[in-house]
Amino acid sequence: MSSDVQNCLLCNDYLRDPVSIPCGHTFCKICINTYWNHASGSYICPHCKVTFDRRPVPRKNQASGRTLERAARKTETFSSPPLPPTSSSDNNYAGTQDVPCDICTGQKLKAIKSCLMCLASYCEKHLKPHFENTTFKRHKLVDEIGHLDRQICPQHQKGLELYCQTDQMCICVLCTVKEHKGHELVSAETERTEEQNLLSATQAEIQQRIGERVKQMEQIKQAVDTLKSSAKRALQETEKLFGEMLRSIERMQADMNKLITTNKSIALTQAEGHLERLEQEIGDLKRRDAELTQLSRTEDHIHFIQSFHTLCAQTEAEELPTVSVNPYFNFDPVTKTVSEMKVHLNEFSNAELAKVNATVHEMTFCELNERKKRLTMSSSEVAVYRAPSSSARNLPRVRDDFLRYACPLTLDSQTAYRQLYISRGNRKATLKRDSQSYSDHPERFDCLPQVLCKEPLSGGSYYWEVEWSGEGAAMGIAYKGIKRSGYGDTCRIGYNKKSWSLYCSDSNYSARHGKDQVEINTRYCSKIGVFLDHLGGTLSFYDVEDAMALIHKFKASFKEPVYPGFWVWYESAITICQL
Repeated sequence: MSSDVQNCLLCNDYLRDPVSIPCGHTFCKICINTYWNHASGSYICPHCKVTFDRRPVPRKNQASGRTLERAARKTETFSSPPLPPTSSSDNNYAGTQDVPCDICTGQKLKAIKSCLMCLASYCEKHLKPHFENTTFKRHKLVDEIGHLDRQICPQHQKGLELYCQTDQMCICVLCTVKEHKGHELVSAETERTEEQNLLSATQAEIQQRIGERVKQMEQIKQAVDTLKSSAKRALQETEKLFGEMLRSIERMQADMNKLITTNKSIALTQAEGHLERLEQEIGDLKRRDAELTQLSRTEDHIHFIQSFHTLCAQTEAEELPTVSVNPYFNFDPVTKTVSEMKVHLNEFSNAELAKVNATVHEMTFCELNERKKRLTMSSSEVAVYRAPSSSARNLPRVRDDFLRYACPLTLDSQTAYRQLYISRGNRKATLKRDSQSYSDHPERFDCLPQVLCKEPLSGGSYYWEVEWSGEGAAMGIAYKGIKRSGYGDTCRIGYNKKSWSLYCSDSNYSARHGKDQVEINTRYCSKIGVFLDHLGGTLSFYDVEDAMALIHKFKASFKEPVYPGFWVWYESAITICQL
């Protein structure tokens, strides 16, 4: 390169944005301004040491600029194209994650230090003046950091050196004159020391949390292994037990088949014996009838008299007993018994499976517990934190309060199962053995003993009371879109996502929504109050006879009108009370 290309007398590198001062020496604009920004009252040329009374205004050096441009063009024209950096030098160039040197031109090298006085980052080459020149002796070097513009006060363009505890922000010296006058001020180093202690405490807490989480991970892994083993054993045992039950049912079927076959054989043998004896008696009677006919035609009076008495005496002596046949003898009782066994087995199996299902759902494998809020909070946390609002909805407490939301309900006979007998002004439903004379309707439950009310409930609060009796009943609410045909869970109130129910019996109570079932330990109560807060998203059941004691509460988001509904078992009934 030509020798007329000048270097900066401060950084000893090519001039960048060259400026000259009154003594004639040329520097990079950033270098001379940084040098004088940290001058202690007097302004001296860094090269010739000429002192100026006032801070000179550096003037742009056009000649040096043109010289640098010519050198650059000459380099571009005559020098060979730059070779790509070798693998050994790749590590010296700044990547996207590195802090580049602020002095380098073209492809920048990695910065190894940042100067908090110059507010610039330097590579190894451009850092040398800070070690060789006494001017930079008081400058503070730190490991390379990015975003040095954050170290400058945006209002006064001075370095940030102080911390205002009143406003919780870093400030420069000039900020103390007006904006932060009279505030609690400390040096940045002092504030760093205090916050360093907090950082250490926070780091210790984080490390403790890491230890806790690692321990929890190990516990979960061990629990998962145990769960897999338990599930495998349960599958094997249930398969074995169900196999034994199937074989037991097959043995019962074989015994029942043997019973039917044996009794059929006995009945057939008896019938065949009676038929044979009757055929023999008919033959004997026909033969005697022929003899009597022949005797009636004889003309010998003595022979007639003698033969007549003999034939009549034989007929009276050999008379056989009559056979009576039972026209009602059949195997329908066997079929009925097996059918009842099937019904009882299904009911028992469903009840037991429901208990098992509820028990399994109650056993939580693992759950996430919210951590308690730390008692120590930073000032920013204190500013954001607010006490929870106390403007909660005033829910009724005593029965008189509930009665203010009383709503009259009537059962919709068009939805009633055919064996449900609706009475008392469409307020009572009883399950009968015989079907009722209901007409066909698409909204009727065709397989389950259920019925819905006519009144849709939406957007407010409603209360009604139900009396139940018998072996079991369920009460709740359902969307209009609940399925009406079939035996499946999609039809039964409480067993799907479109309905909620409380099941009542003389031995237990349970609440159900979808696949979630909760067994409830409460006393027997035949009169239950139901409170629906459609807007608030709650459905509650209360023991009216026990001072409105809460039995169970559902929390949901009702998105459409709901209809009160009921499920009634055999020899049971429900009645909507008049309030």
